[in-house]
Amino acid sequence: MGKEMYDFTVLRTLRKRRGLTIADISDQSGVSQAVISRLERNQTMAELETLFKLGRVFGMNPSELLALAESQTGQLKKSSVHVSDDFRFQEVSYSNVRCLIGAAKKGGKVHKPRVHEDDYEVCWVLEGRVRFYLPNETYDLEAGDALQFDAILEHTYEALDDCRLLILHLRKGKRL
Repeated sequence: MGKEMYDFTVLRTLRKRRGLTIADISDQSGVSQAVISRLERNQTMAELETLFKLGRVFGMNPSELLALAESQTGQLKKSSVHVSDDFRFQEVSYSNVRCLIGAAKKGGKVHKPRVHEDDYEVCWVLEGRVRFYLPNETYDLEAGDALQFDAILEHTYEALDDCRLLILHLRKGKRL
């Protein structure tokens, strides 16, 4: 079939990781064994209802299963640079994660960093020491320490020494 937009052979991987047979998946999903077999061999495309039924077996919604089946291609991006108060950031973003490497001189601060969506933020100090202010909490971190928090909370960074840190903004899963 050549390079297809979707590769449903991922279903075989999911099934085998769980130690299930095609018959097991068919029984649990209500999708025929023939359809599952053709999907696993990438000989047909799945309908939305089929994705829904198969996804339930693996604890996924249809869009998560479809995302796994998307043809895997690299997504090359160039980083961008921006300055926020006293910190300089190099950044690259994808749909589910935003990665930043920040640097500041001793005494540098970032007050009320850019407004976040519904993300978790992980801050990992690579060099130096950094103080993190969250509502009702303060953390002093040194090289090798990391802190995770809900990025919607107001927060401030302060460089206690010249510092470098890695910041990850991780999209939260959909909430029901």
